[in-house]
Amino acid sequence: MYTVIGRANSRATRVLWMLEELGQSYDHVPAAPQSQGVVSFNPAGKVPVLIEDGTPITDSTAIIQYLADKHGGLTFTAGTLDRARQDSMTQFLLDEFDAALWMAARHSFVLPEELRQSAVKDSLKWEFTRSQTTLVRRMGEGPFLMGAEMTVPDIILTHCGIWAGIAKFPISEPRLADYLETMMARPALRKVLDQMP
Repeated sequence: MYTVIGRANSRATRVLWMLEELGQSYDHVPAAPQSQGVVSFNPAGKVPVLIEDGTPITDSTAIIQYLADKHGGLTFTAGTLDRARQDSMTQFLLDEFDAALWMAARHSFVLPEELRQSAVKDSLKWEFTRSQTTLVRRMGEGPFLMGAEMTVPDIILTHCGIWAGIAKFPISEPRLADYLETMMARPALRKVLDQMP
C-alpha cells in the first residue's frame, strides 16, 4: 500500500492520478507544504512525497516514473528509443511549462512578499505561449503526446494545463486546448480533482 502526502491542489495531483490510472490502492494524507507531516519525510518541505515500505520518495516526476516502471503502465520500456523520446518530452515539459508556472507561483505567493517581482510574470507568459508552439510541433499523431498510448508526459502536461488555468496563463494553441479538454475528462483525473478544496 502506498501513502501519498500532499494536497490534491499541488503536484501531488500527478501522483494521485498516476495511481488511479494504474488501479493501485493508496492512502492520501493531504498535508500542506512545509508542515511537520511533510518536513519529517522531505527536509525541503515540498510535496508530494510517496511512502512505500517506510521509504519516502520525493519529486513528482521521479515518483510517477517509478510507479509507471514498477507497474508496467503509462510508459515505454527503459532502454528503448521510444523511452528516450518519452524522457525527452518529459524534460521539455519540465523545462518549458512546469518551470515557468513554478516561477510565476513563487512570485505570486511562495516567496516572502518583499522578494516578489510581479513584472516577471509577463515574460513568463510570453515564454509559456512560445513553448506551446514548439510543443504542438512535437505532439504525436495519436490522441496522446507520444501517440496511441498515454504516458508519463501526458500527466505532467495536463497538470501544467490545470495550473495554467489557475494562474491565468492562456492556452493559445487550439490543438493543445483540445488535447487538454480530452485529458481533463478522464475518470481517474476527475476522481483526484474532486478531492480539491
